[in-house]
Amino acid sequence: MKLQIHSIHFTADQKLLDYIEKKTNKLHTFYDRITDGEVFLKLQNGEAEDNKIVEIKLNIPGGELFVKEKARTFEAATDIGVEALEKQIKKHKDKALAQR
Repeated sequence: MKLQIHSIHFTADQKLLDYIEKKTNKLHTFYDRITDGEVFLKLQNGEAEDNKIVEIKLNIPGGELFVKEKARTFEAATDIGVEALEKQIKKHKDKALAQR
């Protein structure tokens, strides 16, 4: 899967980029028709501790899957987002099977 990672208003280190890529590539085990994806990493201004935002958009045939998560670290937000995408993928596959 071709994945583009954008860090908004900061530079993400290679270790974080590798972590995100590794986690999102695991989604291929659930659904092998994912064509590509984009990940946006943002820092939210303010005093809140959970100010790291991760947005993941995956393109699939016939649509796209999207999740936006906020956490204390980018890694934690990525983990939560990937779990949510797993659920969306399973739901999408169940719908596709029901239509047959």
